[in-house]
Amino acid sequence: MASSCHIFLIYLVLISTTFLVVASSANFSEQLAKTEAMHSANKMTHLHFYFHDIVSGKNPSVNIIFRGKNNLGTTVMIDDPLTQGTERGSKIVGRAQGMYALPTKTDAALLMVMNFCFLEGEFNGSTISILGRNPVFEKVREMPVVGGSGVFRFSRGYALAKTVRFNLRTGDAVVEYDVYVMHF
Repeated sequence: MASSCHIFLIYLVLISTTFLVVASSANFSEQLAKTEAMHSANKMTHLHFYFHDIVSGKNPSVNIIFRGKNNLGTTVMIDDPLTQGTERGSKIVGRAQGMYALPTKTDAALLMVMNFCFLEGEFNGSTISILGRNPVFEKVREMPVVGGSGVFRFSRGYALAKTVRFNLRTGDAVVEYDVYVMHF
């Protein structure tokens, strides 16, 4: 009986020691070695498409989820088509999904938080994430690309937005986007 108690105690000590070694060696983060792909030069891709913000009609791509006093804080969710041309019937190459909000009382600027989700060609299934200020009455607005997925993993860059059409009565808009993105 004494020998089985000793064996049990030794077993218990071994398991406890193993647990402590494993627990003390676990890290929150680790430095990874650079892969061959990371050593290669970054690619620069230029994307050109049109963003259709459709507020009116039977099938809008915009949903106002909060309307603030004097518009301050008004927040809109979007699922806007991205097309090759300016017309609604143009070939859809992706969707702009996210939201924009009015964070200021003093000027017409939007806080844009959106993903360009691509549905065509070599970028099918990949996304580019935009987060930035969009002063809508400026001729050209620049917003940062803060990341992406798929082909655009680890991406960074900028997007230039130019309003092509804006209907004051309906709120519908077509915006031309030139996106310059660096990625592996």
